[in-house]
Formats: sequence, C-alpha cells, structure tokens
Amino acid sequence: MAAQAQTTGADAHAEELRRRNVAGQPTAPPATGTQAPVKEKSKEKPFDILTFLDETEFLWAPLIFTALAFFTRMWKIGLSPIVTWDEAHFGKFGSHYLKREFYFDVHPPLGKMLVGLSGYLAGYNGSFEFKSGETYPEELNYTFMRLFNSAFGALCVPVAYFTAKELNFRRPTVWLITLAVLFENSYTTISRFILLDSMLLFFTFTTVLCWAKFHRLQNDPFSPEWGLWLMFTGVSIGCVCSVKWVGLFCTALVGLYTVEDLWNKFGDLKMPKIELFTHVAFRVFGLILIPLAVYMFSFYMHFLVLENSGPGDAQMSSLFQANLRGTEVGKDSPLEIAYGSRATLKNMGYGGGLLHSHHQTYPEGSSQQQITCYHHKDANNDWFFYPNRGEVDYNPEEEPRFPGNGDTIRLIHAQTGRNLHSHQIAAPVTKSDWEVSCYGNTTVGDTKDHWIVEVVRDAASWDKSKLRTLTTAFRLKHVDLGCYLRAGNVNLPQWGFKQIEVTCTKDNKPRDVYTHWNVESHWNEKLPPGDPGSYKSPFLQDFIHLNVAMMTSNNALVPDPDKQDDLASKFWQWPILHVGLRMCGWDDKIVKYFLLGNPIVYWGSTASLGIFGLLVLWYLIRWQRGYTDLKQFEIDQIHYAGVYPVIGWFLHYLPFVAMGRVTYVHHYYPALYFAIICAGFCMDWATRKVNKQITWTIFGALYIVIIGLFWLFRAICFGMEGSNQQWNHLKWFSTWRITD
Repeated sequence: MAAQAQTTGADAHAEELRRRNVAGQPTAPPATGTQAPVKEKSKEKPFDILTFLDETEFLWAPLIFTALAFFTRMWKIGLSPIVTWDEAHFGKFGSHYLKREFYFDVHPPLGKMLVGLSGYLAGYNGSFEFKSGETYPEELNYTFMRLFNSAFGALCVPVAYFTAKELNFRRPTVWLITLAVLFENSYTTISRFILLDSMLLFFTFTTVLCWAKFHRLQNDPFSPEWGLWLMFTGVSIGCVCSVKWVGLFCTALVGLYTVEDLWNKFGDLKMPKIELFTHVAFRVFGLILIPLAVYMFSFYMHFLVLENSGPGDAQMSSLFQANLRGTEVGKDSPLEIAYGSRATLKNMGYGGGLLHSHHQTYPEGSSQQQITCYHHKDANNDWFFYPNRGEVDYNPEEEPRFPGNGDTIRLIHAQTGRNLHSHQIAAPVTKSDWEVSCYGNTTVGDTKDHWIVEVVRDAASWDKSKLRTLTTAFRLKHVDLGCYLRAGNVNLPQWGFKQIEVTCTKDNKPRDVYTHWNVESHWNEKLPPGDPGSYKSPFLQDFIHLNVAMMTSNNALVPDPDKQDDLASKFWQWPILHVGLRMCGWDDKIVKYFLLGNPIVYWGSTASLGIFGLLVLWYLIRWQRGYTDLKQFEIDQIHYAGVYPVIGWFLHYLPFVAMGRVTYVHHYYPALYFAIICAGFCMDWATRKVNKQITWTIFGALYIVIIGLFWLFRAICFGMEGSNQQWNHLKWFSTWRITD
C-alpha cells in the first residue's frame, strides 16, 4: 500500500511538472525531508504589439476593411450630376413609389422600393422623370440616393470577410477574398449609382454567409443558434429573390445543399424517424415558407403603396385597375352590356392585353387587317357589340337589348368599322391555330363574323346569364369553326409591332385563362352608370398575375436583329474580361464611367475554376487507385468550401448561356463572387503545408497586385473628367472601349 501511495504521489508530481511546462511556468526540484518549498516569483509576460494585433484581428481587420469599402464606394459619388445608365429606369421606378403610381417592371419590387425609400429620405417628391443623360435638378439630392445604394455595396466587404472565416479558410486567404471584393473595380463602380445591383450583390453575399454559418452548426442541431441561422438564411433568400430573379440561382444552391444534407440524414439508420421528420419540417419552414413569405410580402407592400393609377395599369386585371385611384377603368361604366355598347375587351390570361386592331394587314395568310393584343390604351382597342346577321339589325333609337350567355354576337372595330373574323387560314406564328382578322363592315360580311358568348364566371353575381363590365369572365366561340378566341404570350414579328398574337384555338379548354375575356371599359349613353369597381381583386390572384406578366416580359427581352446594341455582350466575354461597358456618353464635357473589372481578380478567379477541377480530378484518380491522401476534415473542406462555391458559379453563369434574352456584363457579378471564393480555396489549399513566412510573402504579393491594379484603374470607378484620351494607357485590348 505504501509503495502504491508513493507511485501515486510520483504520478501527481509528474503531472504538475507537465502542467507547468505547458503553461510556461518555471519548475522547482521536488521537496525532500522537511525542507520548506521554494517560493516562486510570478513574472508577467511583457506586452507584445504583434501578439496583441494577432489576437484581436477579428476586431480591427473587419473594421479597416469596412472603412475602406465605404471610402471606395462613396468617394466623389456625386461628381457626375447626370442620370447615368440604368438610373433612368430605377430612379423612375422610385419616383412612382413616391407618387404612389402603379407601374410595371420585369423585376420584383423590393430593390425598387428601397430606391423609393432613398428618395423619400432625401426629400425628393417624385416629380423628376429620370431621362437618360439629363442633368439632375437642384432640388433632387441625387448624391444621397446614390450613397444609400452604395451602402449595400460597401457592406458586401465585411460580409465577404466573415463568410471566408466561416468557410474555415486561414487568415491570409480570408484577407485575399476580402481584398478581392473590396478592390474589385466593377463592384465599386456598379455600387455608386441608383441601381439594383448593389442590393442584389449584398443579399447574395448574406445568403452565402448565413448558409455557411448554418453549416458550421450541423453538429448542434435544434439549438437556438442553429435555428436562428436557418431562419436568417430563409430571410436572405427571400430578399435576394425579391430584388431580382437572379436570386433564384442562390436559392438553388442552398436547395442542393439541403437535399444532400437531408439525404445523408435519411441514410443514417441510427437517427430516430421523429428527428428526421423534425429536420425536414425545420427546413421546409426556414427555407421554403419564410422565403416565400418575404417574397409575397414585398408584393403586398408594392400593391399597398401603389394605390394610384399609373403607366403599368394595363398589365393587371381589369378588376384590379378599377380599384386604383384616378383610373378611368370602369369609371361611370354601365354595369350590363347592351347592343350598341362601345367597350374594350381585356384578355384575362397572365400578362394579357386589350383586344386591338389597326389599319395594317397581315403580310401573309389572308392579308386582312391585323388583330392583336396591346397593353397600352388607345382608341384602336374599342369595339361595338352588335347582334348577329340573323337577328334584327341594331337601331340606335331602339330600347336596349342585352346579349347574354349563349347568345351569338358580332364585334365591330370602332376605328375601322370592320368585323372580328376568323377562317381556315393558319395563324401567322401559332400555325396550329386559325388566323383572326378584321373583315367587311356593318353590312358586308358572313357567318364567319359570328361569335357565341360563353360565360365562365361572374365576380359580382351567381347569375351567369348576362355580360357585366369588369366582373364577367367569358369566352368567345366561333360559330363556323368551333374554335375559341385566344391571346397567349406569343409576340408577333416586327411587322406586327411585337404585339401579342391573337388566334382562334381549336382546343376547347374551359380553364385556359388565355381564352377568357372581360369588358374593361364600357360606354353607352342609354344605360345608367354602375359601380363594378366596388368588387375587390384577390391578392393571391393579383400576385400570380403580376409574376406571370413579369416572366413573360422578361422572356421577350431578346436581342433585336434590326438594332445594334453597343452595350450588350455575350456570356463567354465575361469571365475573361473581354469587354467593358460605357455607362454614359463619352463627350469630353461630362464625367465618364466605364464598367470593367480588376484584371487579376477576373483572370485569377476564372483560372481557379479550371485549377479546382483538375485538383478534384487528381484526388479522385488517386482515391480510385487506393491512395488515402486526404483526411475526413480535408474532404469536408474541399466539399463545402470548394465544390459548393463552384456549383454556385455554374448556377449563376450557365443560365445566361442558355437564355435568349439580351445580356450585359453586370449579369456576371453574382457569379464572380463564387469564382473569387474558389480562387481563395485554391490558394488556401496550395499553401496549406508551406512555411508561414513564405505563405505571407505569396499572399502579400497578391494583395499588392490587387490593390495596385485597382488604383491603376481607379478613374473608371471614380469618374474620368476631360478628354478620354488621357486614359489610353488603360486600353489594354481593343475591345476595352475606354477611348474612342
């Protein structure tokens, strides 16, 4: 027992010596006999500034980066007093919010509402028209509105810093990614104007940060912090999608990660089923319901604020328009349609327009007068309701006769006096349908001018026997052919002024909303005015209607072969920095801005995508041959800090390869961020086993090159004054149109 006690005491003493050595404390020889223990003097470690900076880097580094970000994004921001590039669009949309006028645009409303908020805070009243190249009036504080927008661009920098940390990169890499975002010329320039791009980038950055934070907490599921970052990810997804639909690509990235994560949990047989169900429920709530709620709420606010009639009314349903203040739709219109009534007919399909005709004829087919759908209001949208040729002719002096469900009518174009007509001639674009034209007049014609009214529903009454202004949805069936009048979202060629094609479809699909019509405006002196506008249009219906109209208009933004667009560019030109973009006129008297990236950031990030692919291929080949080069934490680092950023790049880049719409250099900017992260990963991986001093030397050289090139090209960001010939030295390639 004594020997055991001695052994235990020796072990305890050895442990004490080990503890002191680890702590860096001096050790004393063991006490023998009754010798008193030697008293140690405590020595404080001298203050070391380098150690202090190293330990507090998480405080001072993001502060310095953020201060530099606000400087680069805001310095001389008000130098140019003219409406620059797409400020003509988004400034005007901001004006509509201040005047509360309903407008239409292809982008969701959140970013434009924020532009309107910047104008409100600047004391702007919404009266300026924001015409391109026009000088801002003195009473409009455009500098403040630009500063408001630039704050989103500046905040991208600290978000990039913290994202790189969450992706488990070492400090030199964290700084490299942050500096690449901070001193990226294109990010700087695009953030300095009243545009949506800085907001789009900011919410893209925050989505990646929230996702990275959430991923780092995977070993602590259902904790308050885990749930908080899951919900933050959902809110960020909702915001980025509410600025531009490009945010859907960010949503897809998080969606792929979630599918993989849940699939792995599904394969974990040790996980209780209730826990797996809870994981699924949390993600449905956080990553589907929350983003959808944020997205829909932005449209709710959009409808709530824009309560006055404006230039975008025609994109919405007639019932929606009738509830806008100051609208002429439905105003004093008689409720029931009678023969002799003059009316406009609105297609009830998503993005549908008004039934329209004009003197121009089809270049092929029947060569008769064109029938189209048109969103703008003019007299060529007006039609008279007349009885069919088998009934008693319409007499202006007669008592009103009311056509209803099942009745056969004629529609006569008010401006040309011709009948709405169809025949067995293929439609000009949709060849499977019959052509619809205008033919004859009130006396000349045949039964091919006859249409049967089929009432679908009525928002004001269960009675479907009558036609009512705004509230009645009806179809028009051709008597001879049995086809239905339809206006899809197909646009005619230039000879049809790119207006919507109207056809007579052979398919009888009662639920096809593109065959549904309603009377929007109605004039008849013999009938008393009604109040059909008292019926509200449901929010969900308006929400879906507007989103489909946005999608349709977005798809119609295709390059015009008859018109040269000097600002447009191709997808392959972006990653190699083949072109830039002139943001304004190039006259010597105005301040000029050129949208061009930092060459080392662009070329380095693009090259890293290929390098990363080779890296993954190398390890896959080694793995297949039986080598075990990587530990599990290294595989995870490649997976989440390498593969997912590359997937993010592809998701944000490849859609622009496939889509036929006109494209510009700024469409690449969200994808560029993921390429920058990939470049950071490649540098981090390549130097992970390199001596610390050599690592900092390599990264220091990269920092200098990034900052140096940014400074070299600073004039394209902060404004080029005077003759553009002063910057000939920046025109490295003929496609960089910095000079004439």
